[in-house]
Amino acid sequence: MNISRLFIERPVMTALVTFAILLFGVVGYRALPVAALPTVDYPNIQVNAAVPGASPETMAASVATPLEREFSTIAGIQTMSSVNSQGSTQISVQFSLDRNIDAAAQDVQAAISKASGQLPASMPRPPSYQKANPADQPVLFLSLTSTTLPLYTVDEYAETLLAQRISMVSGVSRVLVYGSQKYAVRVQLSPDELLAHNVGIDEVQRAIQQSNVNLPTGRLYGEKQAFTVESSGQLMTAAAYRPLVVAWRNGTPVRLEQLGHVIDGVETDKVMAWFNGTRGVILAIQRQPGTNTVEVVDNIKNLLPVFKSAIPPSIELAVVFDSSQSIRGSIRDVQFTLALTVCLVVMVIFLFLRNLSATLIPGAAVPLSIVGTFAVMYLLGYSLNNLSLMALTLSVGFVVDDAIVMLENIVRHMEMGMPRREAALLASKEISFTIISMTLSLVAVFIPVLFMQGIV
Repeated sequence: MNISRLFIERPVMTALVTFAILLFGVVGYRALPVAALPTVDYPNIQVNAAVPGASPETMAASVATPLEREFSTIAGIQTMSSVNSQGSTQISVQFSLDRNIDAAAQDVQAAISKASGQLPASMPRPPSYQKANPADQPVLFLSLTSTTLPLYTVDEYAETLLAQRISMVSGVSRVLVYGSQKYAVRVQLSPDELLAHNVGIDEVQRAIQQSNVNLPTGRLYGEKQAFTVESSGQLMTAAAYRPLVVAWRNGTPVRLEQLGHVIDGVETDKVMAWFNGTRGVILAIQRQPGTNTVEVVDNIKNLLPVFKSAIPPSIELAVVFDSSQSIRGSIRDVQFTLALTVCLVVMVIFLFLRNLSATLIPGAAVPLSIVGTFAVMYLLGYSLNNLSLMALTLSVGFVVDDAIVMLENIVRHMEMGMPRREAALLASKEISFTIISMTLSLVAVFIPVLFMQGIV
């Protein structure tokens, strides 16, 4: 067995192959995603359901229980948990790692449809589900705060301008809005005024629904022109709601402002977010699995100057948390360790051989092997992370061992008076099988890791 003979006898081909390995390795390195840890996709599905006004106990009994009963019949479920709060239920279903997430989603959808007959009729919409990976934490947090503008104005810029534009960035999975303060008109009815005017809450609700409509009116056609008739009945501010007639009592209209306070507010006033002691809106950006975290964050940061020029000066846009900083730091440390390892190995070889040309052989083999590995990593879907770079650092020892054994045998034949070419051919023929068996024995140490099951 003499694999090296082909490369020794054809130096031009060897140079071209070496250049090709170097080229593909550099291209693979630039295309590899960067992350702190390898990408692990948990087959996890989250189901959300809402019944406005229902207590957590009611949500657990009437919504969570029927859904969980149907979900329990799906094959491959490892864990299932639910969180019930005021008016909402969130069920998290985690499947085994060998379960296909798309097939699991279809089973969940079928279970939701099967349980629909057991759910409350007052649900405004059927339960929804989404594929979720609990291991994917947001890679970037942005905050929008203002000391002068109302929060619903800040929220409008956050959700309509920033969140929608960031969602279009390549590699962004979704944008979560924490502390959302969507504008809404709040009607605070007084029980005493309702009793005094003999008006029920259902009448108030019906009057608001009937008075706040936006229906198509039609078109007017003439001999030469046609007109679209627009008649918007939507009420957009609290001032437009106050004179609303709720009912008639003794020939006198009872207006909404007589029954309580009508104010400009937000949909949910029980949700708040702060940044540096100031209330605001927080945007959490999640990346798509397998994408480059550093590249995604950089693309979003490139948009920040555009956002700052589009929002009012009174709104402050700041970066709360950037996960790429820790990734850059850890990857930089491991890269430095890898480079230092190569330099130390070459230096030790030179101290023992005292021959510059002989030292250049393993000195060139080590970085070439590492660079070529990047192309294979790209084809296998790997990423540059702490574990993969640590594995490369460990593998440097394998390459150096092989190079030193081969080099030592060649030098031995040259010292016996044999020419360089003949010494290389004979030494590679003698030692090739030994090098292969030695390398395989070193790799065999890590074989038990291949049989470890689960996320570990």
